[in-house]
Amino acid sequence: MLSNEQLKKILKRADIMPPTEFEKLIKEAERLGKDIENYLVEKKIIASDALYESAAGYFKVPFINLKDQIIRKDVLLSIPEPIAGTQQIIAFSADDKEIKIACLDPENIEIFEFIKKKTNLLPRIYLTTPKSFDEALKQYHKNLKAEFEELASENLDPNDTDLKKLAENLPIVRIVDTFLEYAVFEGASDIHIEPEEKDILARYRIDGILKTVMTLPKNVQPGIIARIKILANLKVDEHRLPQDGRFKISAKDYKVSFRVSIIPTFDGEKIVMRLLNEKAQVLTLEQLGLQPSALETIKRNISKPHGMTLVTGPTGSGKTTTLYTVMNILNTPEVNILTIEDPIEYRMPHVNQSQVNPKIGYTFASGLRAFLRQDPNIIMVGEIRDQETAEIAIHAAMTGHLVLSSLHTNDAVTTLPRLSDMGVPAFLVASTTNLIIAQRLVRKICPNCIQSYKLDKQIIEELKKQLDLENIMQTLEKRKIINDASRGIESLLFYRGKGCKQCSGSGYKGRMGIYETLEVTDEMSELILRKAAPAELKKQAEKQGMLTIIEDGFIKAKNGITTIEEIMRVTKE
Repeated sequence: MLSNEQLKKILKRADIMPPTEFEKLIKEAERLGKDIENYLVEKKIIASDALYESAAGYFKVPFINLKDQIIRKDVLLSIPEPIAGTQQIIAFSADDKEIKIACLDPENIEIFEFIKKKTNLLPRIYLTTPKSFDEALKQYHKNLKAEFEELASENLDPNDTDLKKLAENLPIVRIVDTFLEYAVFEGASDIHIEPEEKDILARYRIDGILKTVMTLPKNVQPGIIARIKILANLKVDEHRLPQDGRFKISAKDYKVSFRVSIIPTFDGEKIVMRLLNEKAQVLTLEQLGLQPSALETIKRNISKPHGMTLVTGPTGSGKTTTLYTVMNILNTPEVNILTIEDPIEYRMPHVNQSQVNPKIGYTFASGLRAFLRQDPNIIMVGEIRDQETAEIAIHAAMTGHLVLSSLHTNDAVTTLPRLSDMGVPAFLVASTTNLIIAQRLVRKICPNCIQSYKLDKQIIEELKKQLDLENIMQTLEKRKIINDASRGIESLLFYRGKGCKQCSGSGYKGRMGIYETLEVTDEMSELILRKAAPAELKKQAEKQGMLTIIEDGFIKAKNGITTIEEIMRVTKE
């Protein structure tokens, strides 16, 4: 990153900004607690690429963008990864005379001298952007796959009965370390290690989809399982019972907590590890991908002093993220927030987080009862699973507390009958529920290989069988996404990813939510009191302006954020 003095000279030399204006911006950035370089880019005063191109001119070195550049393994490894990371330099090309190095500080003469001695090649220095450098740095981890296969082929005795000794075997330690590190850099949310008859399958869940990353020989199975058990502080010699544990790994760029679950299967023990990034930033409501009308509804309802807000959807639909986002907005010094979770997924400052422990009788219900004696303003219940928890949560909402929780239902409307099915009286549901948010997670189209297309007749016929396309088109017109609904869906352009190196050929990168937000108004309360059918409740919700999950999905598909295939995949009932 460039120093303030360098930035001032670069901006003056490129006629972008006089020094006096720059000094004003430095004070502004300091007041907001931001780095001046990021602040200039954020305020769109100058783009990062343009800034570093101007900087290259100032330092009298060429500029290089390493995006999409595949670096030969021997060239990349000529600078060891720890040096590349700490000194912010990377080798991207070499011949028998010189080595081309991209860096963020062309005045770091000592390191260039070190590389000259180490490689016996003349370093040719280029300047790159921090983003481009970080992308290139990932290539060290792309080479791990080959290393894996090399390690797994080393001779290990599968009949070795000393499991602790086996777990400390160097190839095993390196396989597990590499495996975990690779998952972090691939952005996986879960790791599955599945024993089969003749080998072990290793799979990562990336953007909600399980992908096989490699197959390891059966001889490494006992060692890998023993190593993970030791890391998670579990019984190494217990093979017949399920076990749960957790451990952390930390590095300069990440701090990840691994939640470990081990179960016995026919071919050996299966391990699933959930990755929880402790450095992950809590998102804002806007970043979650809510439509403006839904955003307004949520903000209005979470600012109420009491009542209940429920987030619903299947497992893995991002409910916890939404709850934490809402909690982050409400987390001010004036309030006392208590949470009861199973398990605690992310730590939040100034929030009193408590984890259930059924073994000792500490359940959601017993925890909630205790909470009410702790003078809370806001209570977050990880999940309402039974009548007792539902009743206590609703009574808490009725007695002046703001309650946030999650529930497993398919859409917002069916949440209301679900609470009644749990044995909660209709008048309590009607008087305490403020808001229900139903959601799913869809994969986003990779921005690097996005392309437009029109739906063919066969797909349109399939969609017509499953959806009310006419109604969806009218919603798109009403929301000013399209101009004329009468022209039909065949006239619209949609988008998909072609598949490239950046998205590993999938056409998708990252995820986003699709939502429906149901506000419990006076009219809705009346319908709940007289136990109206879900169809009637849905009609009233749409009359109030609620977008259904499918409609929200189609808006995002039309805007090039996701694909129709993704919407259909996650909304299948």
